[in-house]
Amino acid sequence: MIMSYLANLEMSYSRVAIIVSFKGGFYGRKGHYHGYTGGVKESAHSPQGNRKEHHSTASSGYIGFNQSPDTQDSGKDTIRGGDNGVIHRLRGSPSNRRLAYKDKALRIFKTKYPDFGPTLASEKLFERDKIKVNDETLRLWLINEGIPYKKRKKRPHRQWRQRRHYFGEMIQMDGSDHDWLEGRGPKLIFMGYIDDATGMPFGRFYEYEGTIPAMDSFKRYIQKYGIPNSIYIDKHAAYKSKKKPSIEDELSNKDPMTQFTRAMEELGVEVIYANSPQAKGRIERLFNTFQDRLIKELRLEKANTIIEANKVTARFLPKYAKRFSVKASREGDLHRPIPKEHRVK
Repeated sequence: MIMSYLANLEMSYSRVAIIVSFKGGFYGRKGHYHGYTGGVKESAHSPQGNRKEHHSTASSGYIGFNQSPDTQDSGKDTIRGGDNGVIHRLRGSPSNRRLAYKDKALRIFKTKYPDFGPTLASEKLFERDKIKVNDETLRLWLINEGIPYKKRKKRPHRQWRQRRHYFGEMIQMDGSDHDWLEGRGPKLIFMGYIDDATGMPFGRFYEYEGTIPAMDSFKRYIQKYGIPNSIYIDKHAAYKSKKKPSIEDELSNKDPMTQFTRAMEELGVEVIYANSPQAKGRIERLFNTFQDRLIKELRLEKANTIIEANKVTARFLPKYAKRFSVKASREGDLHRPIPKEHRVK
């Protein structure tokens, strides 16, 4: 019975022995390292450090391997480094798959998005090339590889006017004259709108800025959102008359009206004039952003005509609004439905 107990104890010991290095040996239950050189078992816990016992690996009860010079080095690393000696030397190094992923992203950046900033480039890499990389990660990759990229300009600090409270309470409208097609087509004017409370954008390309583009773009705006409470515009000739007041105007104490402002009066839209470009800060900032993001979108989509540009813009605006528009400070929509007498079929 005593012999059976000892046999079970020996089996239990062999089960709990932890093998930490298949090439150089293992640590036993008391934390003593057992290494092998040929048929000799070396006990690292020997007081003299050199006690050797001849032990056959076949009958010793231990697991051992014939050692090559490489495995002997591994065993020495384990003895010198302890637990750290068994950690793989490539731990913490990027995998080959990750390196290939990085190389592919940088290669596409250099060929398709060389003048993009990291933020916009990371969006397009995911949207068009199915490569997901954080904008800050991409920025670090570009810096480490010495690849130039577009950097965001610092804007001068200005005291911003507080937003209106309701969606549709006031919209800003203006035209932007710019080389939107980068020489691939005619020069165009972007008639842009932005809601003051939410930053919701709207716009369309025209060949010039004037009465007809202003009337047509506003008609399309109210067909989509409804009639706003007021509109904030500059003193362009299409929006503010330069004529001297007539006798009727003087008697009624009114300023001369353009076709556009007369239409606004009929629709019950209050016209507010801006005295400087800085006063129209939100629409001007929208144009600055579009002259970067929308221009690049038109380039990627290979838009060369006004028709193609408007198709691209119609797809671009909802994506932009989803990301950059904000919630109005108060619930409610002040847009009014179009009266029946003014509806265009």
